Amino acid sequence: MSKKIKKLRKPYLRGLLGEHASVLAVSLFVLLALGAFYFVHGFYPDLFSRTVEISSSIQEVDTVKFSAHPLTGQKCENSKARPIAVMLAEDMVTRPLSGISKADVIVEMPVVKDGITRMMAVFACEEPPDIGSVRSSRDDFIPLAAAFDAIYAHWGGSHFALDELNGGVIDNIDALINPYSVFFRKNTILAPHNGFTSYEKLSSTAEKLGYRMETDFGGYPHIDGDPASGTDPTTISIGYPYPVNVSYIYDPDENIYYRWRGGTPEYDSIDNSQASASVLIVVKTQTRYLEGQYNDVDVTGEGEALIFQNGRIQNARWQKSETPLKSKLKFLDADGKEVPFVPGKMWVHIVDTYTEILWGDNKV
Repeated sequence: MSKKIKKLRKPYLRGLLGEHASVLAVSLFVLLALGAFYFVHGFYPDLFSRTVEISSSIQEVDTVKFSAHPLTGQKCENSKARPIAVMLAEDMVTRPLSGISKADVIVEMPVVKDGITRMMAVFACEEPPDIGSVRSSRDDFIPLAAAFDAIYAHWGGSHFALDELNGGVIDNIDALINPYSVFFRKNTILAPHNGFTSYEKLSSTAEKLGYRMETDFGGYPHIDGDPASGTDPTTISIGYPYPVNVSYIYDPDENIYYRWRGGTPEYDSIDNSQASASVLIVVKTQTRYLEGQYNDVDVTGEGEALIFQNGRIQNARWQKSETPLKSKLKFLDADGKEVPFVPGKMWVHIVDTYTEILWGDNKV
């Protein structure tokens, strides 16, 4: 009889466990989890508060990372970085230039009256690994670099420019001195067009020289993009002499202007991207010869300006005080208020008052 009872007990227990196995497993898991929680909390009471603090810190870092830079209103990681302005050549032999599509702001003006132009590319948000061809300074660019609170990089310069720079009017990095080997020459390109640098080299050198690295530029006002629709012209022509004559074609889908020079697209040698801008500005001013070779341009004072953005044109006035040197380059509407810009890259073209500017077929 006892043997039969033993045979019946095993199936009975197995059935009982089968009916309640899942409930028992869940209960056991919950008990173990609660035990682990209280064990950890007992030995490390601030662990969970730290997690909340770390999460909040990550959110704060992300907010800073994507803040708008005051220069262009673009959101970028370097939103507090002090801009670095680099003099670039416009000689045909230097095309395509390196880094031209990466600059936040580019200022373009003649360095010979009614002749060749030169550019000053201002970098903040993007950090191009290659920038060049780097060329010499002209004194007219110095107040504009200061107006953007930029560190000024150049390969020597006119004696007018070097007199000012050697006097310490602006933080600058000169390739003729070449501190920390920040500039270099490429053997595959003929001199003097083979001078190059990079954003990383410039930034690192500026820091080693003890320059302030965070911008104190007050910024321009900005508005949301509102592309024009209808039959407004889509081409803009800046009447610099050939082969440095400039034109832009407006793309309403992207709300940007693509740049052409000498009748061909302006490409960047880094990635073959075409240079473009969200805002185009024409500054009309007076120029004159100095010593029969240099162009002397009035970049302080005030005068007429044209602003192209959102596929539209706006008449304005430019204004810049002579002192202090870093006074802001302002663009004012008919009421004397600063014109707000669409966030994005900006090109500033400084021209003689008689230079022809066309918006479509219309002289403006």
